[in-house]
Amino acid sequence: MSKMKTTSSAKKRFKITATGKVLAGPGKKQHNLSARSQKVKRQNRGSQTMTAMDAKTIKRWLPYGLSR
Repeated sequence: MSKMKTTSSAKKRFKITATGKVLAGPGKKQHNLSARSQKVKRQNRGSQTMTAMDAKTIKRWLPYGLSR
């Protein structure tokens, strides 16, 4: 049986915690920041926990987890 492939974009964008939650960086942080308020830019720091349904999809893209 051949190995399943990991989605390359998923391994670059997501991180799986020890408890199985999926972390992702927030979107809308690259350009056009002058159009956003300081509060929005401040809230976009760090990473965000994905919802349960999104996490289920992302884990399907990473069949063997993330090994670095």
